[in-house]
Amino acid sequence: MKTLIAYFSAEGTTAAVAKGAVDALGADLFEIRPEVPYSQADLNWKNPLSRCNREKFGRKDVPVAGTIDDFAQYDRVLLGFPIWYGCAPNVVETFCKSYDWTGKQVMAFATSGGSGIGKTAEKLTPFVPGASVVAARLVHNAGELVSWVLGR
Repeated sequence: MKTLIAYFSAEGTTAAVAKGAVDALGADLFEIRPEVPYSQADLNWKNPLSRCNREKFGRKDVPVAGTIDDFAQYDRVLLGFPIWYGCAPNVVETFCKSYDWTGKQVMAFATSGGSGIGKTAEKLTPFVPGASVVAARLVHNAGELVSWVLGR
C-alpha cells in the first residue's frame, strides 16, 4: 500500500510526529503550507480578530503553497494537523478540495495541547469525497501514529 503523510503544523508539533513516522511507514511526506505563512499573532485563538479565527468562523479557503505530483499513486493518505475548534484547520480543508479521494483510505491524525479528537473524522469527510475509509485519532508522538496505522 503506497502511503502519503500530508501535514500542516502551526508550531512544529505535528511536523515532528509526521517526520518521525515516515521511515517506519515507508511513506512519502508533504507539508501543507499556506501561501501566506501564519505569524504568532495569526495563531492567537484567544483574539477573536486573529487570522485563525477569521478563517475558521468565516469558512474561508486558505490557498496552499505547492501541490502533490501524481496524487493518484497513493492508496492511503495520513492527514496531520493540530486540532482547531474540534476539526482540521481551513488550510487542510482547502488542500483536500484540490485532489480526487476516490477509493483512498484517509487516516487523520491530530495533535493537541488539550482538545480531544471530537467529531474530526465526521467533519473531514465532506472534504474527501469518495474516500473508502475516513478515520481520525489524537496522537502525541510518532510511535502512537505508527502503531495506529499498522494496527498494533
